[in-house]
Amino acid sequence: MFKLLSGTSDANFSFEDLRTLLLTLGFNERTTSRSHRIFTKNDVAEIINIQPKGAKAKPYQVKQIREIILKYKLADNEK
Repeated sequence: MFKLLSGTSDANFSFEDLRTLLLTLGFNERTTSRSHRIFTKNDVAEIINIQPKGAKAKPYQVKQIREIILKYKLADNEK
């Protein structure tokens, strides 16, 4: 979580780490194709759509997820 919130390694964030983080935060995952993943969560208006670039997450998607985590204070709820 710290790595994502720090914003210093958006271009070097593992897709699987990002996916695992969203699941840990209580998002529901739906697969729309081989690589596209859709995440939704009650009380979060945004729908998150991520897909890997190789084994990495796309930097702009990491940034979008960080903004959602901060907006909804989801980091405060992590145990």
